[in-house]
Amino acid sequence: MKTVINDKRFFRDAAAAKIAGVCAGVAKYFDVNPWWVRAGAIAGFIVMPFATALAYVLAILLLRYR
Repeated sequence: MKTVINDKRFFRDAAAAKIAGVCAGVAKYFDVNPWWVRAGAIAGFIVMPFATALAYVLAILLLRYR
């Protein structure tokens, strides 16, 4: 029997971090350029500032560095 281990997890990427590494970690998880995730975060701050700020702070507190 073959066991497959999926090591794909959300984390904060300290190496590519601009502020706290949240956008870089999410970009690495979805395998996209971090600038696309950062642009989406900025758009989120413009459209829904409270919800986006709350989600970002929660991500900082809950996700580990890797």
